[in-house]
Amino acid sequence: MKTDVTPTANTDDESWFASAAKVYPASVKGRFRNIKWAILAVTLGIYYFLPFVRWDRGPNLPDQAVLIDFERKRAYFFFLDIWPQEVFYITGLLVMASVALFLMNAIAGRVWCGYLCPQTVWTDLFLRVESWIEGERRQRIALDRAPWTGSKLAKKSLKHFIWLMIAWWTGGAWVLYFADAPTLVVDLATGQAPLAAYIWIGILTFTTYSLAGHMREQVCTYMCPWPRIQAALTDEYALNVTYRADRGEPRGHLKENRKRVEAGLPAGDCIDCYQCLHVCPTGVDIRNGIQLDCIQCGLCIDACDTVMTKIGKPTGLIAYDTDDNVDRREQGKPPIYRFVRPRTIIYATIIAGISALMLYSLMNREYSGLSVVHDRNPLFVVQSDRSIRNGYSLRVMNRVPEEQTLLLSISGMPEGSEFEVVGTPTNANGEVAVVVGPDRTRALRALVFSPEGVKMPSTSELVFILKNPKTGEVSTIHDFFRAPAQ
Repeated sequence: MKTDVTPTANTDDESWFASAAKVYPASVKGRFRNIKWAILAVTLGIYYFLPFVRWDRGPNLPDQAVLIDFERKRAYFFFLDIWPQEVFYITGLLVMASVALFLMNAIAGRVWCGYLCPQTVWTDLFLRVESWIEGERRQRIALDRAPWTGSKLAKKSLKHFIWLMIAWWTGGAWVLYFADAPTLVVDLATGQAPLAAYIWIGILTFTTYSLAGHMREQVCTYMCPWPRIQAALTDEYALNVTYRADRGEPRGHLKENRKRVEAGLPAGDCIDCYQCLHVCPTGVDIRNGIQLDCIQCGLCIDACDTVMTKIGKPTGLIAYDTDDNVDRREQGKPPIYRFVRPRTIIYATIIAGISALMLYSLMNREYSGLSVVHDRNPLFVVQSDRSIRNGYSLRVMNRVPEEQTLLLSISGMPEGSEFEVVGTPTNANGEVAVVVGPDRTRALRALVFSPEGVKMPSTSELVFILKNPKTGEVSTIHDFFRAPAQ
């Protein structure tokens, strides 16, 4: 719970600001806590161990399932391999992730923050370590207030050591996505890994230890922009963790409420036990309404349901609900839930549309490619025999892990023109056989000659054609042949 500070005049011994009080979240059991544990186990399991998963791609290619290979300039994701020219796939995934975040917000508020955000996941893990070593909420508070002793020093040292080990392995797992994981682990252990690997491990160790171990809820409250953005994107039909004041008020201690009932006075189900506040990882009292600090994790629901069960009251005093239903209950109307509405339809349509475009592109992707750049200075050369020459820089791409022989030709050349690829003969069909190594590109120099006396416009369209005789795949690039104005 944050310290309430009223600004006063700034003097030598008074400050305009006070630091927030430390939050000591209590442990809780329940369905939402179980969901969070399950998500933590799955997400961290994937993050830490995915680099060690193998995937056979055939000869001449790495067998790591997920690998961002700067040396080969490729990104591998199981059966997919992404070239630098296909960075639009990464862009598409990022756009889909953003719209999915908007969709989650439209359906269930800050469900991302409460269950899936890395800050939430690692903070949960760090808090679990802290409670395992230092005890539950009251014990941790007492330990922090107690004078330093050998026992306190041992507990604090063990906690921070485990935190550092988790943070260190977090940084270590990250760099494994950029090199063969088993090999890099050995190199790291023997001091033979690249300097950049140690630097990034150090950076991520420091940030994980600081953010999850020390800053915790301050990251969600002050550093993260999403709470402010999502507030502008939500509406009255989005589910949020809600205290149902129509049922809980007027609140009071259990004995006081029973006396009020016996006296015929109104009494709510809330017994003012503060368990919802004590389990909150950001120190929010949900009974005061939705607040910027609340990450919608649902732990207060578990805590309140446990208390309601103990005192023989119905559960659900705190629950996921909508602002519209809060108003409807005050009016005595039954609740309604509208998950399908214009904004959710729009978000889902955008995700489906981008997914369809990316799938279509993947199904029709080319495994050989061609790029052509016309000489710019000069655009053409008039040779001594009065013929006109245009030069082109070509790059032929082979995206398969086997050597390929591809056939290059040009159509649309002016009458009587010829073309050649420097250093490579042209066959009887006017094609040039280009041999490209596995998973490689090859740069070529192409020249097109037009003889003297041929009448032509100053610009003639050419089509460069690259054909794979084995698969029948054809790539075409349009360019121009330049000549003096006639």
